[in-house]
Amino acid sequence: MKKVPSRSRAGVRAATVNGGQTMFSLLHAAHAIEKRLEDALEKVGLSNAKFGALTHLVEAGEPLSLSECAARMTCVRSNITQLIDRLEADGLVRRVDDPADRRGVRAMLTPLGIERQVAGAKQVDQVQKEVARTLAGVDPATLTRALAAFG
Repeated sequence: MKKVPSRSRAGVRAATVNGGQTMFSLLHAAHAIEKRLEDALEKVGLSNAKFGALTHLVEAGEPLSLSECAARMTCVRSNITQLIDRLEADGLVRRVDDPADRRGVRAMLTPLGIERQVAGAKQVDQVQKEVARTLAGVDPATLTRALAAFG
């Protein structure tokens, strides 16, 4: 009886190691980029979460209810309440009455909030340029397709 060739253990191990190395390299890169963003935003007194909330308010162009903020940031309302509390304590937003619902409140940017969001956007842009320089030798279409396959 003829033996069916099987993949050698070394071949299986190599494939597993190479796939694992790639996965861990991607995780390491993601954490490194996130750290760069955190450090850059910290220079202007923001966190990733604060910058995200301010950006959503800027993009909306009007005060948003806390429920709308939560939906846009894809998080639960209790997290948004705490985030808005911190932004309000920093003088970046203030709560205003909701004209459509007298029980509701909306988050409204202050002039300082707009200023910080603009400063944060400049920091984010700088990090994006650094990442682009690092990846200059990589085909962007191929990289985008590969990363899009995960999500």
